[in-house]
Order: sequence, then C-alpha cells, then structure tokens
Amino acid sequence: MRIAFDLSFTHTEGRWARPGSWEGRDFPDVRMFMELAQTAERVGVDMLFFGDGSGIPDTWRGSIEPAVEWGIQWPRQDMSPVIAAMSTVTSSIGFGLTYSSTFMHPFYVARLLNSLDHVTNGRVAFNVVASTRGADAANYGYDKLLDHDVRYERMEEFVEVCQALWASVAPDAIVRDRATGRFADPSKVSPINHRGKFFTVKGPLSAVPSPQISPVLVQAGNSPRGIAASAKFAEVVFGFGANLKGQLRHRTLLDEALVAEGRDPAKVGILWANQVIVGRTNAEARARRDEVLAFWDHEAVGAYLSHNTGYDYSTLPEKFAIGELRDRIHAAQASQAGLVSSLAAELGDEHVLSRAEFFEHGWRSATGIDHTVVGDAATIADALQENFAATGSRGGYMLSSPTGMPSGFDDIAELLVPELRRRGALGAPRSGRTLRENLSA
Repeated sequence: MRIAFDLSFTHTEGRWARPGSWEGRDFPDVRMFMELAQTAERVGVDMLFFGDGSGIPDTWRGSIEPAVEWGIQWPRQDMSPVIAAMSTVTSSIGFGLTYSSTFMHPFYVARLLNSLDHVTNGRVAFNVVASTRGADAANYGYDKLLDHDVRYERMEEFVEVCQALWASVAPDAIVRDRATGRFADPSKVSPINHRGKFFTVKGPLSAVPSPQISPVLVQAGNSPRGIAASAKFAEVVFGFGANLKGQLRHRTLLDEALVAEGRDPAKVGILWANQVIVGRTNAEARARRDEVLAFWDHEAVGAYLSHNTGYDYSTLPEKFAIGELRDRIHAAQASQAGLVSSLAAELGDEHVLSRAEFFEHGWRSATGIDHTVVGDAATIADALQENFAATGSRGGYMLSSPTGMPSGFDDIAELLVPELRRRGALGAPRSGRTLRENLSA
C-alpha cells in the first residue's frame, strides 16, 4: 500500500486548540508544514495532500456565522507557496494540490502546475475537482452551481486542454545552443488551437517542459458520472474509506469504467480516505478520540454537513426516506457523496430516518468517527491490512488526523508507518526521480 497525509484541515474543526496542536505557532505558519514534511519523508510517506475550497461555508441556514464562529472548513489558504517551501527541505516526497475545474481556467492552472513541477523537481500531483459548494461559486461570479453532469463535462474538457498544453512544447524542444544563440526548435513548439464547449485556448504553453511533463492526475468523484470522469484520465483516485460496502461499489464501478475506456484497472489505485487516532496504547487513543468528540455542537455539525454536500440540511422534514433525500440533493445540483452515499450503501434508499437520527449519523460523519480507526499502531495496522486486502490491494490510504498539528501526524509517522513497514505492508521505498515513478513502482 501507498500512504499519503491529508493536510487539508490541520487547523479547522477545533484542531487548532487541541493538545499538541500549533504550539507556539498559528496557521498558516509555513515552518510547521516544512517540519512535518521532513518527518513524513524520513519515515517513507509517499505524498502530502492539500484539498481546497475558496468560500466560507454558508449553506447551513444561509449564513456564514456558524462556520466563522466555530472555524468550520475555514480559513483556507492557497497552499501552492507552502508546497514550494516544503520542497526546499525535502528531496523525494510528493505533493498534491487541488484546483477547481468548475471555476478556474485551464491555461492558468496548467502554467502554475508546470512551474510547481519545476520547483519541486517532478513531485507534484494535481487533484482536479468539480466543485459542489455554493459558497465557492459565489466568489467566481456564479449565481448558482452548474448542473452536476455539466460540471464533470467541463472537468473532462479542462483536463483535455491542460494535457494538450503540457504536450505543446516537446520535451526535446529546448536546445540552448550557446554557440549559435539558438534557444529552442520552433518545429517542436505548437499551438493547440482548442475550441470546445467551455474553453477556447490557442496555446502553446509559455513554459519549459517540466520534469514530469504533466503532474500526476488525481480525481475523487464518487457518483457514477464522477467515476466515469476518473476512468478517462485519473492516475490515482481518492475514495471514502471505512465503509467496505461503499468501497467495493466504488472499486467495481471504477474497474468497469476503466475497461470501457481501454485502460488496465490494475494500474489505477484508490487511496482510501481514513482518519486515524493512534496512541501508544488503545486507552490513550480512545482518550484522544473523546477529546475530539467534545468539540462539536449542532450548529457546527450542520455547517459542516451542509457545506460539504451543497445542500441545506436545516430544511429537512421530520421524517424522510434516504432515497427521497438523494432526490432532493440531486435536484439542488449538490453532491450525494460522503454521508448520504454511505447511508444509502449501508441502509438502502427505502430506509426512513427522522431528523434526529440523520443528525446522529451526521455527527459521526462531521467528526470523522465514521471513517476513523482508533487504537495503538498494531490495532490500526491490522485494520488497514484487512481493508486493503478486501478492496483489491490496489492503492493505499490518505490518512488524516483530527487530534492536532503536528502531533497527530507525528504519531502516525513515528508509530503507525514503522509498524506497517515492519510487516512488509508498504510499497517499495521511493527510488524514482519523480512522483509518478514512485507511485507506480
């Protein structure tokens, strides 16, 4: 298995106040990330990942106040400068960065990622997302989100344009002949002249080819349409962990879609998103879990769930079937992934929930306890190995910590990762020149 650290929320949902978190520093102090990058690289973590969102959550009750008060999914910085800084104190660990194909322009993103690939010497992955959040849309001039399927159609064209731009300057185009002063071969630098439904881009990319030529492409869509997009271009897929039935569904649908695209399913791994709370003993880990759970109240849970779905759960009726809720979310062009998808997989569309029962499940989802493994290193390693085998042994885990920054990740690095390595559960140590080479090794 491959291991990545999800650093998207190192300071939100109360993490900033927990013991061992941001001691003597405040987010977004880059030194904290640089030190953690060195720790993660030393123990053999493959990649550090940053998700992103540019809006303050306002879906719950139509207000930003709960999210602002409780620090729910905000503040969020553009982490590309942080990745550049982390790359200067490391040599082999990879970095994943997120940008929205719904709101961004492919030329800008292609050029930026080319530059980051140079700065990191070939260690960048691009997590391309179809945004589901109204708070983000409003910041880019949209009155409402594009339809769900249209967002994925735009994503596919976005990636197509980026790939054409990254290929528009041939790897051997740059000659740098000092004797003649000839810098490049014009025959190997070509416009892309793209005209599509969403974008018109002349090209070529105004940059020197980067070490990987293109970043590793990552995608996390869990709906049938999102999985179809993954099958077209993703080299690594992110999936929701800790629900085996849902994981097997995702793996099966992805394999079928990959075959339909003429791709080999054995070459596309899923990194399952799991929280872990690891202690030196099981009792210590359970005590840390209890500290995490003590933070949450109803308003914080509502703000979290509504933002991540794009649907205002304060409008729920007293009782409803899960299938009815899925229809409501679909009609709102919001995301059915995450909690609702997990409930449907576990209980079925016909199962009826009360509001109170839904928010009990929602509390577990918002806290991450529904996908958290708690225990000492041996307990967590047992669980991950069992799950890895059950889901096909292709990919690995995107591990996050709800306990603190850097203490939670330090515990994973110093306790769990060595335990997995002693068992022979991890992939070969990084020996390639680029992130793509190391992930595929």
